Amino acid sequence: MRELHHLDLNLLKTLDALLDERNVTRAAERLSLTQPAVSAMLTRLRESFNDPLFVRSQRGVIPTPRALELAQPVKRILHDIQTLMQPERFEPATSTLTVTIAATDYALRAIVDPFIRELRRRAPAMRLAVRGIDEANVRQLLEKGEIDLAILTTQTVPEELHARRLYDEEYVCAMRARHPAAGEPLSLARFCELDQALVSYSGDPFSGVTDRALAAQNLTRRVSLSVDSFLFLVALLKETDLLAVVPRRLIREEDALLTFAPPLAIPGFTKVAAWHERTHHHPAHRWLREVLFEVCGDNNRQG
Repeated sequence: MRELHHLDLNLLKTLDALLDERNVTRAAERLSLTQPAVSAMLTRLRESFNDPLFVRSQRGVIPTPRALELAQPVKRILHDIQTLMQPERFEPATSTLTVTIAATDYALRAIVDPFIRELRRRAPAMRLAVRGIDEANVRQLLEKGEIDLAILTTQTVPEELHARRLYDEEYVCAMRARHPAAGEPLSLARFCELDQALVSYSGDPFSGVTDRALAAQNLTRRVSLSVDSFLFLVALLKETDLLAVVPRRLIREEDALLTFAPPLAIPGFTKVAAWHERTHHHPAHRWLREVLFEVCGDNNRQG
């Protein structure tokens, strides 16, 4: 037999058709080819297998013993190739897929928490690993398969990635119910006087989006605490007389905290899910993303 690269799929399909039909004309009709084309392929098959494979008879062609030996292996190969080309079936209820998501701790509370609850209901055997976001290397991490999905903002998504909007977020003021300023009208001047806390991941630890909005009006506020965790900040707000400007979804289930609109306009942000081309067409990952979009859609927004 000649080298494998001389034997293409069309030759195997022709051999299979000739074995079934025992007639060159009928085999050509089945393959939607001309009779000369099938005859030419038969010539190549004979060269590849170093055997006549078929001999002429009054009613068509008769397979040689070598051709009969090839009949079942060829059908098996063609069936396996056909199976390979079929879309992978995905059953959420029994899937044991492991998926890794990268997110900030804000996204853990606002996005991953409700997503996990829904995922446990629909795909209880699926495993989910959650890790902190590394925005500087997110493209490389997705490309290498170290993470499968990243929760980012529109400003931080690399152009090479697939991305889809999850929701638009807005900021609210939050304080504990027994805060000394609870219940009083919060003017802009009073807002600037109160002790406040913020979350800062980098840059100036005592300045954020609120401070930039105040600076546009030549104002400053009193930021007495800076932390690098939204979840820690929420815990602090419950126990201290600190005020914080936080994303609404972060505290939508925190009954111990009072929320109200800031006394100035503070730009919000848009959260997106981003993924790499390597998982773009994978049935399980596509299903997983659709669940995420459903859970995080603006129609599910509370508070």
